Amino acid sequence: MHVGHFLTRAARRHPDRSAWLQGDLTITFREAEARVNRLARALLSLGGQPGDRVAMLLPNCYQGLETLLAPMKAGMAVVPMNVRLHPTEHEYMLNDSGAFALVYAREFSEHLAQVRGNLTSIKHFICVGRGAAGDLAYEPLLDGQPETPSDLAIEPDDLAWIFYTSGTTGHPKGAMLTHRNLLTMAEQFLLNINPALPGDVLLHAAPITHGSGLSIFHHIAVGAASAFPATRAFEPPKIIEAIHRYRATTMFLVPTMVNMLLASPDKAAHDLSSLHTIFYGGAPMYVEQLLEAVRTFGPIFVQIFGQGEAPMTCTSLPKAEHLAGDDPVKLRRLASAGRETTAVSVRIVDEADRSVPPDRMGEIVVRGDLVMKGYWNKPEATADTLRGGWLHTGDIGYLDADGYLYITDRKKDMIISGGANLYPREIEEVICRHPAVFEVAVIGVPDEKWGETAKALVVAREGMRVTEAEIIEHCKRHMASYKKPQSVEFLPTLPKNAYGKVLKRELRDRYWAGRQRKV
Repeated sequence: MHVGHFLTRAARRHPDRSAWLQGDLTITFREAEARVNRLARALLSLGGQPGDRVAMLLPNCYQGLETLLAPMKAGMAVVPMNVRLHPTEHEYMLNDSGAFALVYAREFSEHLAQVRGNLTSIKHFICVGRGAAGDLAYEPLLDGQPETPSDLAIEPDDLAWIFYTSGTTGHPKGAMLTHRNLLTMAEQFLLNINPALPGDVLLHAAPITHGSGLSIFHHIAVGAASAFPATRAFEPPKIIEAIHRYRATTMFLVPTMVNMLLASPDKAAHDLSSLHTIFYGGAPMYVEQLLEAVRTFGPIFVQIFGQGEAPMTCTSLPKAEHLAGDDPVKLRRLASAGRETTAVSVRIVDEADRSVPPDRMGEIVVRGDLVMKGYWNKPEATADTLRGGWLHTGDIGYLDADGYLYITDRKKDMIISGGANLYPREIEEVICRHPAVFEVAVIGVPDEKWGETAKALVVAREGMRVTEAEIIEHCKRHMASYKKPQSVEFLPTLPKNAYGKVLKRELRDRYWAGRQRKV
């Protein structure tokens, strides 16, 4: 069994049902299966061999879904690259993966031209639209190719997707995801998180090179459609319009996107009643913001925790548990990432990799068929990260007595002030309760006496004012005084990476220039 078979089976069972929806175009499952098979056959006709890599530099579009799936049906692996990265970052991923072909969109022609001369493995450039002279055109490449799947034997442990981590320190690492990993993820979604139905419509509001693309497999498995808004960026008015137009039922969003939808006045002007599931993850979702989201959109939220190394479905907090009411236990659990899903085991370990008791902080480690095969071309990093047969996530947290996982911070984000461990997530949760705060990031900054102290970087809500003294006093009222930030700075926005995560390293670098920070 391999994940490409999901599309073959959906085409057989639901041939005339919509598979891809983009603008006024509708592509049925019969047509989608034929197009993906033709692209897979084309890649093989270009000399591609099972085990080869095919990279993609495409915005959210139906050709992007075809490019995700076709290499997998040809026994190859796809290397999706986020379009918002710098050309040199794309150059690194292409050379590191050794991709033999690159499928790109015409709008990235000039972007790609900056690094073409440095690419060492790409033999074929395939352009959606009109590309550079000598490049292959996407649609003509499909012409004349067989519409049936190849008869290649594709095994569950064959490589399917190389997922490059966000690279917050040094070069990103390519997590090798097999068909078994993706099959497990799809099963976890259907069993624990989002039991999709044939009539559902997954709206790709987040990049398909990341969580939204990983969400297609369980939707395709049941014959549900994928739809694309009329925007390349996350623009709430157009996302809201697309929900209404396509009667979208489901989206994957990072918390920043949820907050942007909450702040948009356009949500009141459209019928959004079709939307029954928003699964969110990838960054902290603070309880105050989550309560507002449930009040606004209803109990349609599902929290998920995963990594590129164990995609999407390590733990889950289901919809029903987002209805907390005034129950203090349920309200507390909203700060958790839920409990381990069916096919995953989650532990908390100390520095010696020994399990710790409930409510004790440590590193989160996970095990199961969801966990990657290893890092591409990085045996030492693989051995360290997968030591003892457990994926060491680099996240700090704890499990309570009922098995709910609370993610406190990344290891590198923890602040050690005068020997005391401060967890930015805990401080951020408190600051977010202030009515004038839209976003916040807490970082450690150098201090001669304490080594480092906590600093809050705050984005105020539009039209509202708040002072440093008010933020610090607010923290003193709601948490131990030693945990409060020692300083507050107000910014117009927080820097984020291509996946919507706040770049705390970039924020810290402003204060640690020329100084060494212990991590």
